[in-house]
Amino acid sequence: MARAPFQVLVFPYRRLQNGSIDYALFRRSDAGWWQGIAGGGEDEESPEQAAQRESFEEAGIAGEYLLFRLATVNSIPTACFRDSYLWGDDVYVIPEYCFGIEMHDASIELSDEHSEYRWLTYEVAQSMLHFDGNRIALWELHARLANL
Repeated sequence: MARAPFQVLVFPYRRLQNGSIDYALFRRSDAGWWQGIAGGGEDEESPEQAAQRESFEEAGIAGEYLLFRLATVNSIPTACFRDSYLWGDDVYVIPEYCFGIEMHDASIELSDEHSEYRWLTYEVAQSMLHFDGNRIALWELHARLANL
């Protein structure tokens, strides 16, 4: 499978009985930082298909969960990707499409990419995220959920 020139970022969330919302963050096994589910598109996948696949591969999320695309699109330098040579010499930045995925339960099965996960309040999750783009996407998700 060829690595497509885009990335996806997915934040699982769940609504609690008291009306509050928790967000799942994942600690990367290789770097130790906290982030949402992240990964690259493959072949001819759409960003939505890549987000669903990555959610399953990294967290075991499958089934009838509501996945929705956010307006946030981050930019990532191609130098961050080992396979970037496949995209040609004129590609310097790729888009990272961001999503929320509503969970009806808290069942997450980690892949080897992550050493742990935590369900957190918005404020705590914001303080733990490593990348600015993750913080922006989580802010948008939280703001949208507050207005539903």
